[in-house]
Amino acid sequence: MKILVEVNDNKAAFFMELLRSFAYVKAKPLTAHKAQVLEELKEAVENMTLVNQGKLKARPAKDLLNEI
Repeated sequence: MKILVEVNDNKAAFFMELLRSFAYVKAKPLTAHKAQVLEELKEAVENMTLVNQGKLKARPAKDLLNEI
């Protein structure tokens, strides 16, 4: 199982050391870029959920492509 945990920068070294002390845990930090991509993907999934529930209006893909 994979778990994403957010830790304050000033406690990150301690937390990583703690996790690595468990033989059954593999821990590696995310790069800033990967963390940003993950946050954006999470937001996109949340938006799609709201669209599917009718709580958010989607815009046509053509409009999106014209914006680019």
